[in-house]
Amino acid sequence: MAQTLDILFIGDVVADAGMKALRQYLPDLKDRYKPDGIIINGENITGGKGLTETEAKELFGMGANVITTGNHIWENWKARPLLASNKFVLRPHNYPRENPGSGIALATLPNGAQIGVVQVQGRTYMQAIDCPFKTADEVLERLEKETNMIIVDFHADATGEKIAMGWHLDGRVSAVLGTHTHVQTADARVLPQGTAYISDVGMTGAFDSVLGMKTDIALKRFILQTAHKYEAATDDLHISGACVRIDVLRGNALAIESFMYPSLSSRASSEI
Repeated sequence: MAQTLDILFIGDVVADAGMKALRQYLPDLKDRYKPDGIIINGENITGGKGLTETEAKELFGMGANVITTGNHIWENWKARPLLASNKFVLRPHNYPRENPGSGIALATLPNGAQIGVVQVQGRTYMQAIDCPFKTADEVLERLEKETNMIIVDFHADATGEKIAMGWHLDGRVSAVLGTHTHVQTADARVLPQGTAYISDVGMTGAFDSVLGMKTDIALKRFILQTAHKYEAATDDLHISGACVRIDVLRGNALAIESFMYPSLSSRASSEI
């Protein structure tokens, strides 16, 4: 087995545009990073909220080893049988245990290495569910007996809560990667005890939008302060995410690189 592993994490895939972006650009990212494993957040695929077996099957066919989700997974009832039947499709583990699914997976990669993937959800500005910090502690007590390479998808709204989780788990997991807000942050780094961290990996889908939804409808909701049904946007496709390099022996991160592909900055600079 190699001394290092490269894990590609793809940020929140939004609607049909997000799937189209994956079909178009994921092969390029595989060529660029040559990942040993792929994790994809798929909570927003089905019409912008939820995930069904059809999309999950396609994601696994693209090379995903684990699919994470988030709070929107519950808004599409077709996702519940999927959560109950497929242990590699996760939901935040700190929801009440009576809900289907789990937030823990132990995945065997094509090269034989095993990685743990954990998902927990924040509580600031979100549902009042169990404490994500204590839940993470409880999960790690079990998972660290199986592997020293663990990736945490922290699905949270508040940047401060995400940063706090990074420090809480520093040295105990390989990476804490933030999802949910759909806007990639510029704070990717390896913390002092060896945990890769970024507050949000960003979204995959149409960037001619407001967080993946059509701009005109989003503006009406903000300006008029009344309900208007969201519709998924379709134009200007990008994939956002991060690649984490892990030391196989020690389980700590050696590097993290966030990416947006194709780059937004290259398009902006060409217009100057």
